[in-house]
Amino acid sequence: MDNDSHLEDKDVNSVLAQESSKLCHILSNQSESVIRMLYQRMIDEDECRDKQATSTASAWTSADHVKALLDYYRSANATKCRIFLQSVCMLCEGIPMHLEARLMSVACSGCDGAQSSEDQPIKRPRIDYWEEYVVEGKNLLISRWRRLTDRLVKAVELDKVWVNFRNVNRGRDRPDQTPASSDRGFNTAEPDGDYGFSDSKVTLENFLRGCKGKVTFLVGQAGSGKTLLMSCLGQQWGNGLGPFPASYLLVLLEFRQLNQLSRSLSLSELLFQHYLPSNRGNDAEKAIVDYLLSNPEQSCWVLDGYDEFHWKIKKHRMPCGVLNLEEPLPVADLISGLLNRQLLPGSTVLVTCRARDIVDFDSVSDKVGELLEWDQNEIKEYVHRFFGVEDRTIGVEATKLLLSNRHLLAMSSVPALCNICCICLKHLLLKDRDANSRSTEDEQRSKATKNTIPTKEMDMQVFEKEKDRRENETQNTQHSGEREESQDMETKTANGRENFSATSAQVPNTLTQVYLTAVAAFLSRHPDQGGGDNRPKAARSSLSNTVNTLSTVVQYPSELCELSQVAWKGLEESKILFMKEDVPENILKLSVKTRLFSQVELRCHDGDLVNAYSFIHLTVQEFLAALRIMTSHEVSDAQLKKRFSLKTRWTTKSNQKTPFTDSLYLYVCGLASPNCTEVLVRVARASGMKGVQSWVQKRQALVLNLLKPLCHSNTLTGPKLLQLCRCIQESQNHELAQEAVSSRPTLELRNFRLLPNDIDALAFVVNSAADDAVGLDFGACSMEPECLDALSRCQCIHYLSFHSRKYNDQFAENLSCILPGFPNLKKLEFSGASLTAAGAKSLASALQKCCNITEINLSDNNLQDDGIGHVVELFTKLPNLISVLLGRNNTSLQALNIIVEKMGSCVNIQQVYADGMKEVTVTFSKRSDGNGHKTKPEPTISLLNQNWNKLGMQNLVKSLVNCPALSVLDLSGGCWDEETLKTFTHFVPNIKISNKIVLNDSCSSVESLVMLVALLSDCPLVMELSIRLQNPVQVSVVFPVGTANYSSEMIKTLCLRCCKLIPAHLDRVWQSLRTTSGLTHLNLSSNCLGDKGLKKLLDFLPHLDKIREINASNNDLSMEGGAVMLAEALCSHNNLTQIQISHEGKDQVILQFNPEKSEIKQQTKIFRILNSNISPSIISKVCRMLINCLFHLELEFSFCSFEDKALENMVRMLPKMSSLRRLGVDSSITSTNDALILASCLKDNNRVTSVDLSPQSESFIQFGCMKTEHVSFRLTHFFFSQENVQMLLQILKQEVRLSYLDLSGNQLGDAGVKCLVDFLPNLQISCFVNVSNNRLSQQGVLDVVSTLHSSSNVCAVEVSLSEDERCLIWFEGGHEKSLSVRDCILQQDHLIRLAEIVSNCPSLSKIDFKNSLLQSEWIEGFVNMLKPSQTGCSVSFEESWIKAEQAVDLLRRCMELKTNIQAIRIHHGTLHLTLKETFDPTSARTPTVDQNASMNRTTQCSLTEMDFFLDRLDVEEHQYLFSLLPLLPNLTCLSVAVKEGSMSIVEELSQVISQSASIQSLNLSGHVINDPAAHSMTAFLPRLRSINLSHCVWSPAGELQVIKALQQSIPLENLCLDCVQLSEVGWTALAQVLNNSSSIRSLRLNEIVKAGGQIEADRMLDLLTVMEGNAQIEEIGLDAWRMSEGGIQQLTKFLPDWKELKIISLSKNLIGDPSGEKLLDALRSCILLKELHLSGNGLGDLTAAKMSLVLPSLTHLTVLDISENHLGRDGAAALSTAVRSLKKLTRINLTSVGTSELSLVAASLAGCPLIQDVGLGWNSCGDDVALELSGLLPFCHKLARIDLECNLIGVSGVEALVKASWTCPSLQVIRLWKNKVPLNEQQRWMLKDRRLTFSST
Repeated sequence: MDNDSHLEDKDVNSVLAQESSKLCHILSNQSESVIRMLYQRMIDEDECRDKQATSTASAWTSADHVKALLDYYRSANATKCRIFLQSVCMLCEGIPMHLEARLMSVACSGCDGAQSSEDQPIKRPRIDYWEEYVVEGKNLLISRWRRLTDRLVKAVELDKVWVNFRNVNRGRDRPDQTPASSDRGFNTAEPDGDYGFSDSKVTLENFLRGCKGKVTFLVGQAGSGKTLLMSCLGQQWGNGLGPFPASYLLVLLEFRQLNQLSRSLSLSELLFQHYLPSNRGNDAEKAIVDYLLSNPEQSCWVLDGYDEFHWKIKKHRMPCGVLNLEEPLPVADLISGLLNRQLLPGSTVLVTCRARDIVDFDSVSDKVGELLEWDQNEIKEYVHRFFGVEDRTIGVEATKLLLSNRHLLAMSSVPALCNICCICLKHLLLKDRDANSRSTEDEQRSKATKNTIPTKEMDMQVFEKEKDRRENETQNTQHSGEREESQDMETKTANGRENFSATSAQVPNTLTQVYLTAVAAFLSRHPDQGGGDNRPKAARSSLSNTVNTLSTVVQYPSELCELSQVAWKGLEESKILFMKEDVPENILKLSVKTRLFSQVELRCHDGDLVNAYSFIHLTVQEFLAALRIMTSHEVSDAQLKKRFSLKTRWTTKSNQKTPFTDSLYLYVCGLASPNCTEVLVRVARASGMKGVQSWVQKRQALVLNLLKPLCHSNTLTGPKLLQLCRCIQESQNHELAQEAVSSRPTLELRNFRLLPNDIDALAFVVNSAADDAVGLDFGACSMEPECLDALSRCQCIHYLSFHSRKYNDQFAENLSCILPGFPNLKKLEFSGASLTAAGAKSLASALQKCCNITEINLSDNNLQDDGIGHVVELFTKLPNLISVLLGRNNTSLQALNIIVEKMGSCVNIQQVYADGMKEVTVTFSKRSDGNGHKTKPEPTISLLNQNWNKLGMQNLVKSLVNCPALSVLDLSGGCWDEETLKTFTHFVPNIKISNKIVLNDSCSSVESLVMLVALLSDCPLVMELSIRLQNPVQVSVVFPVGTANYSSEMIKTLCLRCCKLIPAHLDRVWQSLRTTSGLTHLNLSSNCLGDKGLKKLLDFLPHLDKIREINASNNDLSMEGGAVMLAEALCSHNNLTQIQISHEGKDQVILQFNPEKSEIKQQTKIFRILNSNISPSIISKVCRMLINCLFHLELEFSFCSFEDKALENMVRMLPKMSSLRRLGVDSSITSTNDALILASCLKDNNRVTSVDLSPQSESFIQFGCMKTEHVSFRLTHFFFSQENVQMLLQILKQEVRLSYLDLSGNQLGDAGVKCLVDFLPNLQISCFVNVSNNRLSQQGVLDVVSTLHSSSNVCAVEVSLSEDERCLIWFEGGHEKSLSVRDCILQQDHLIRLAEIVSNCPSLSKIDFKNSLLQSEWIEGFVNMLKPSQTGCSVSFEESWIKAEQAVDLLRRCMELKTNIQAIRIHHGTLHLTLKETFDPTSARTPTVDQNASMNRTTQCSLTEMDFFLDRLDVEEHQYLFSLLPLLPNLTCLSVAVKEGSMSIVEELSQVISQSASIQSLNLSGHVINDPAAHSMTAFLPRLRSINLSHCVWSPAGELQVIKALQQSIPLENLCLDCVQLSEVGWTALAQVLNNSSSIRSLRLNEIVKAGGQIEADRMLDLLTVMEGNAQIEEIGLDAWRMSEGGIQQLTKFLPDWKELKIISLSKNLIGDPSGEKLLDALRSCILLKELHLSGNGLGDLTAAKMSLVLPSLTHLTVLDISENHLGRDGAAALSTAVRSLKKLTRINLTSVGTSELSLVAASLAGCPLIQDVGLGWNSCGDDVALELSGLLPFCHKLARIDLECNLIGVSGVEALVKASWTCPSLQVIRLWKNKVPLNEQQRWMLKDRRLTFSST
């Protein structure tokens, strides 16, 4: 035993020695961690080597460690050696199986069974079961391969299958959308987008190398051969070839098979039940699984067809960590475990899927490749192999057809679809040949004898031959299809060649028609038909003349119906595999025999194999499903809409998983084409549907209607836009194409791969645009040369853009070949690309032929200088060129020089713009024809931020000198040195510049400044030189616009702002300027001059003889030195007219001059100090200097603060300043004391004309040349104490005659106002006192009202305590006084006190109460206490509670109290009483309630006038009225006017009036006069003097009665029939009335003419004729008579006799200028005329001119209304002359007069001091009119209303009106609706002055 053990030990060491070299190689390839682990174990075993190892290990390499290991264990004892070998087998990878078996065998041979389990190494399981299982797996895959490749057309060679790498980026939710430029071919069935695949391509064999232990993905389209390639890999592995080691286990699982596994299962169940069953029992299976778990790296898992898997693989569903392999899991979790390395970590996994599915594996993929599509060479090779030698002629023709048809070529890039195309083409060509053959046979038969009849045997022989030929055709497989081995019947011509051609075959136009043809090709292979034609000759001849491609399809309508139903059901259920029971038996047989179905084997849950079926390709199923949609009413419209959505090529993880290619909607659109209607009708009819034709057409229309909104959508991405184009192309609908283009003139395509068939679809849409301009914008889209070939068919392109680095010279060269083929191309962009000079040369040569090109963009390329030269040569060859962009092209200054130099020969260059080299743009002007007179603008050059040096500048200026005249030359940027600047300035006089030169950021030194200033002398054409040396540095040299316009009187400016100049620098500047003549503006602001610099500037003034303005702001001047020097200069320099200083001289210092030598008296000098602190010494010095000023002087201190004693010093100096005309202190006087100090100047200075001080507005004191008579005094918005009021009154007491006194807004309160009121008799005021907004109470109101009694010269008081408090005391003289009390909320005691006050005013004539919350009893008491004068007093009460009923009731009570009421008026809610002094002994008694006494008092009433004007009379009111009238014996005037008349009132009223003989004037306006009422009126009408029946309604009978009664009215003086409708009889009767009444003084017949015919004209003339004798007439109203020249001529005959005429109204007639002139001539003699109304006529400038001559003689005119006429500028000017002389004018209405130039009219109103109402609305007037009106306000103190609505008045105009409105306190409203004032400004102005209204009401 010992010997045996020793022998075994020796064997262990010897085996190690024998295999050392192999182990050394294996260990050298292991990771460093494994070597360290083995080495550490060696150190632990041999302590003696520990120190040595530790000291040297750090310097050793891995090779040293391996050598040390093997050396040590070769001499170690057997136990250590065994442990070492076991560790090697456990830890190392890549050990060959035979070596591993030997090492493990010898390592385990000497193990002692008593050894503890912790010390024993883990044994590897037995591998014999594993190896056997591997062998079985190889046999399985080899047999599988044999079945698949039984009839392959083309052998599968992995070294000829090309793959593109993809850049793996884990964790991204969205794949890279940048396409690969090397992608070949194109996709029809499933055009997925680019998913980040790189440009590098390798063979599939090389791609799979190095994928050991990784998760690798191979993507490809449906039908690209993924399944076949995986089977090929399995076959190679089975034969010991390929990338996978033969010792590994390769498991090939198909996801379509895994779909059948619905229950959870373990890994062993997956292997042994559903992949490769093992017949060796459980122990063998367990051993295999154990080995797999121990050696996962020796397994390869090929997972084919993830795109067909029903579930998405989601990592988040799996638990973390390694999974238990024995635990059953759902199949999706098993797959996820493999991919996420939770199952069999280290195993090799290869997954095939489509590109859109790769997003599900971004976090797990180690390597991704994409199968490339077939290119044209591969397609040709396949077609050649498909047709073979026997069908070579057909194959050649098929190849031509395929390559010439975009749809077939696109399909053929996918192997499976290429097979379908070949079958389709063979079908087409054979049918074409058969048709030609039959045609030849028919010709031969026609030549034979008619008695020769073919025998039955011959017919049968022909039939059998044809049948045999069809049955011998082979079928296709899943990948490449089966080879067609047919024995075709040969039909030869006389020379023995086949009689057919490719051009004669019907090639489908759309993809849908391709699939229709493909279905026809497959169905033609049915054995029962055999492709022959057994039909009778007659039926056969109908198809022999024209080969019908779809004839075979319509032979099987019912079969197609059922096939489409199967396809649709599968689509609905996402099913692509059908079991036998899923398909009707007859359909299944047909589909299998015709090869429309492919058969596959599936393993069920129990392990049994069953057959399943699928369509030959997914797109075939989708096409048939589309056919179902279009032919079955079982598919609703809603289902169609749900399935109809455009597909994007950008896939995200949120996309719903589907095995289909999403091409359904394409086929639906294709079937909506009219070309497919017949097929759809026949298939639909097979389903038993009724009304098939209309239903199919309706369904087709629905599809087109679904496309229409998409055509107009602006949210479609590029891929969806292309899909829309393909849909439109499939539908062959040109109208849809036009709509798509019209809604998006430019089609933008970004970041995805473009295919030739995409461009083909674009071409269909674009070419449908007709004359519309269409643009194509390609951004980073991969394109092959074939795409450009397709692009050449887009003939309507106007704009073409390419921008991506993908587009290089080669692409440009290819593009150049097609560019001349675009006749409408106007704009080309090739930017952001990889274009060099070579590519630019190609493009330039092509663009020469594009005569219509207008815009070229070649920016952001690599053209360099040579490339720019090629492009520049185009400038003279393209006549319509507008712009060229050449920026970012790696160019130098030479490129810019090339462009500038070209301007000498290319005269239409308009602008050259360059910003560094980033942006270079050349703009061109349009070339005008020879007859054009339009002047071409001069070109400009802007070369910004260039690094100019002396040499470069020399080259540039030489080119500039040769250029035509430039408008602007901009050379900003670059930081020039002095030599470069000197070079440039030397050539400036030789450069032709018409506008300016800009040199910003080009020079920054004072030396440069002096050099540039010299240009003013060296170049006389320079008009302005502006320099700024601080950042940002700015330099501009301005020339006169056009040298022909040069004049010595032109403005010449030098601006040296922000140049850091000090006083010493000025000497050098003056030296450069001494030879400069004509400098008008000098700007030295923002420098460092100080007072010394100012002194040098003032000393230099005599040399500046034409200077107009000097700006010395921001030069740190002082007030003590600088301000005093400037004041002295203002007096000593005659041409210095204005000085402005701000912020103590630290900010603005501006001197203005008048170069004209004018007289002293004609000049006004201004000295202005702003925003400064004024000390007493400064103001004394300045004023002392200004005393010597001989000119009129204005002194202004705005926004200043005065120190103590400063104002007193100034006031003391004012009398000495005899030339002072105005002292302005805007926003400088804020305290009341300061204001009173300034106001005290009235004491010692009798030249003061006005004092206007306010902290909130303009403040000033104006002075005259001599002593003034009246002073305007205004102190507002201060805070006045009682002491301040006394001080003010003492100032005003100094024999000052005031025009007005305005103390509004001073918070005087009742006490202050009381003090003022008491002092009023001591003041001499001619106009008014305004104490508004002074916080008055009711007591203050009483104090103000008392002035009516206390001050004899007070004529009126207006008081209002509303929100806009108003308190005015008027002093305009006159014998009558008035009082207006509004919104004062008076109490009874206030009213009593008020009655006492007004009773002591004998001349008080009018009292108005409005909205003062008076109660009825208080009003009665006031009326009772009121003691009017003998002349009478009118009292009115207007309260919100007074309605018609209350007013009548109040009237009744007042009449019971007072018998001296003379007149009563009730107008709506206002009660008006007129009282006169009479003797009434009972007036002081308390009223009694005795009714009889009340009635007796009423009978004593002296009431003479009663006027009611209400909306309507209620029963109580008119009952009271009827009862009151008999008790009024003195009543002479009665007015009962209503808006809503009642028939009963007039009748009852007439009866009462008949009994009252005193009534002489009657107004029944607005009533309804019925016939009884008219009859009653005949009793009293003849005795009336005044009758008003306006707006009355009557019947013809009533009309006749009333007017006949008027004929008897001899004393009739006033007649008003406004708006009364007269009949023909009424007109005649009215004429008789006028003829009989010779005493008529007022006749108003406005708007009684309702028509404009000849009859009405004759009536008017008759009526006018009878008026001729009425010489005493005073008023006539003939509005809206439609009176034209005839009527005016008649009227003008007797107007000269109407000497008493005061009012004439002829508005709304047809009076033109001729009639207007005659009318005005006739009015000359009407010297008493007061009102002239001519609105709404056709008056123009001639009439206005006549007014200027006539109106001055009408001195009594108060109202002028000529609105709504047609005046012009001349008419407005003439009218202004007329208005200026109307001193009594109170109202003028010029609304909508046809001209906006009314400023002269507005200014002329200053001569109308009594004006009250001005209407200038709807004339589009501007701010000039508002400014004139603002100047009018101080002189028109009665002005109450200004109407300016609907004009063009802006903020400045409103501001002027508001500023002047305080001077006119009578102004109540300014209407400004519809003007150019922003809403926020409107709100601001209304808050400031509530009299402004911007609303329509």
